[in-house]
Amino acid sequence: MIRDDVKAAQISAMKAGDKDRTAATRAILAKIKDKDIELRTKDSAPDDDAMITDVLQKMAKQRRESIEMFESGGREELAKGEKMELGVIEEFLPAQLSESDTAALIDGIKAELGADSMKDMGRVMGELKKRHGTEI
Repeated sequence: MIRDDVKAAQISAMKAGDKDRTAATRAILAKIKDKDIELRTKDSAPDDDAMITDVLQKMAKQRRESIEMFESGGREELAKGEKMELGVIEEFLPAQLSESDTAALIDGIKAELGADSMKDMGRVMGELKKRHGTEI
């Protein structure tokens, strides 16, 4: 489980005295805890790894946007910190499919569903996410 991997990484970072990595793993665990609390009131709970992957993807997107803003504003020291956090976050994300692999999957689903126009793209993307949601 991703949650266990993050906890283990936090413990090893603390033992190694790596303050930056410890802070990054604590931030990840805090976001996961926030999401756990948010989902307590929901009727159905999603798969734990899927929920954590979603949280990590949002955190990674925020870091990328921050890096871009800091670099355009000439704040390299802040961008460096965000890059370090992004690196730690990406360690726990599942491997992403390459562009060619994704295109091949889309072509296969289009053939399977008989999709031939832009009107069918919603069905194709829905099926793609259902089958390979965490990989794309």
